Amino acid sequence: MEAWKKAVVAGSVGTSAVLLMRKKWPAGVLSAGVALAVLASEYPEKFEDLQKSLPRYYQSGLRLMEIVSRAGQKISQFADEGGRRIWDEISS
Repeated sequence: MEAWKKAVVAGSVGTSAVLLMRKKWPAGVLSAGVALAVLASEYPEKFEDLQKSLPRYYQSGLRLMEIVSRAGQKISQFADEGGRRIWDEISS
């Protein structure tokens, strides 16, 4: 990679980090996009591979969120039942 491209990527990433820390979301995302665009122009085959694998990562994320959701429902259900049992013991 040429030196000027490295400088653009480093500057964009640094700028993006600072902007995101200061909660300037649109500007931070735009700056990160510049870095990604330069990297994509330098390594198109890597980004093509990433693009092909994104649906698999998406499906894995959905499965994980479904499992976490079910676990949260079970915990809530057990907490609710436990609260009723304790109240029944106290009131009787």
